[in-house]
Amino acid sequence: MKLTIFSRVLIGYLALILLVMAMGAYTFYQMTQINQVTESILTFNNQMIDLSEKLLDLIYSQVRYEKKFIISKDDIFYEEFLRLQNDFDQTLNGMTPPEDVPQAVLHLKNIKDLSQNYQALVHEEAGHIKAGTPDAHLSFNQMKQEEATRSIVEEIEKLKATIRQDSTDKIKMLYAIGIELRQMGLVMVGAFILIGILVSLFIKQSIAIPVSLLKKKTKEIGQGNFKGDLHLSSPPELAELAGAFNLMCNRLNDLDKMKSDFFSFITHELRSPLSTIKLGMDLLRDGAEGPITKGQKELLSGIEKESLRLIGLVNSILDLSKMEAGMMSFDLRPQPIAPLIDQTLKELGLLIDSKKIKLEIMVTERLPMIKMDSERILQALRNIVGNAVKFTPEGGHVKVSARSADHGVEVSITDTGPGIPKEHLVTIFEKFQQAVTDKTVPNQGTGLGLAIAKQIITHHGGKIWAISQIGHGSMFVFFLPA
Repeated sequence: MKLTIFSRVLIGYLALILLVMAMGAYTFYQMTQINQVTESILTFNNQMIDLSEKLLDLIYSQVRYEKKFIISKDDIFYEEFLRLQNDFDQTLNGMTPPEDVPQAVLHLKNIKDLSQNYQALVHEEAGHIKAGTPDAHLSFNQMKQEEATRSIVEEIEKLKATIRQDSTDKIKMLYAIGIELRQMGLVMVGAFILIGILVSLFIKQSIAIPVSLLKKKTKEIGQGNFKGDLHLSSPPELAELAGAFNLMCNRLNDLDKMKSDFFSFITHELRSPLSTIKLGMDLLRDGAEGPITKGQKELLSGIEKESLRLIGLVNSILDLSKMEAGMMSFDLRPQPIAPLIDQTLKELGLLIDSKKIKLEIMVTERLPMIKMDSERILQALRNIVGNAVKFTPEGGHVKVSARSADHGVEVSITDTGPGIPKEHLVTIFEKFQQAVTDKTVPNQGTGLGLAIAKQIITHHGGKIWAISQIGHGSMFVFFLPA
């Protein structure tokens, strides 16, 4: 199944959206972890540290009131001790360590056992005091109490150290999560860039390239190439458009062939009667039907001139039709091009002199031999140089140069005529197109000369182009391979 343009673009965007969703889900998970660890530190660890400090204060206070009771044997101090004992037990029972810190649970159990032992010793001591027990027994009991309080304090300090270590571990975990999140962010950015490039290449490959082929084919159609050879298999929309282009090209090609066939037929049918008319005029001018007056001779001369012009036009159309149909034969032989340039300028000498045009020739270097049909290249030179001379005003300048270039010969003809608009530099090589569009300059040709020259040069494997600017003359250049 071939995807449409919409489907291709949608797939590209979905890939980016899925990547964004994956990044969002991963970030949400990590932020949840950070929140849980932070809440654990704030809710459990810090609270446990504060309660541990309170336990230390309470145990120290109990010891103080215990000693005051032993010394004074005043029940008020004993009652205060009992109150502190109750606060200690409530605080201890209210301490809930994190489930992931088993060592803290063990310390709390030890503190509870030790505190119960200590309280039992104090209660026993209070009983001996109230019963009048000997001092030696009291001293031994106090030693056990001091040992119990030291153990309680040590366990509380161990509990604090365990909680602090757990807080440190959790902070390290937060730091590691931050680093991992930053690294994953960089990876995701790189993935975004990579997928963006891949999506761009995917769209370019599937859309931009077919569109560029359509654009190229449109230019070819504009230049007269009606060959229906555009093949696009996908996307389906552009494939259908390519099919429509090929159908249009085939239709245009058929119309162009019909037009060429029509011109060939018409010109062929015109050639015979024109030749007969010319023959009749020659007989009349030579007096075959009796003497003619001077005025009649001038009239016949004008008719002959126009007949020759019509015959030349018909021959040009026939030649162009044969070239376009591939029926023109070329006698290709290695020959120098310089003599053909000289012959062309010699044939145009009268016109050049009559317009007082300054002619400059630059064919000084040794040129390679060109495999060509000399008659056809001479015809192309006549058309190109003849145009330059015709469109150059009196007293103007025409320059003809030839040089070796890229294993061949490059010939350029420069004039000081009115110039050609930039948008017409391609169309002037099409048939029936005038080389100059300046309305102040009358049409001086049929528009076939440059079209014939292009066909001749193209059949020789060369190319021709024009460089011009309005008001600054024109330069026609053609290249023939050796």
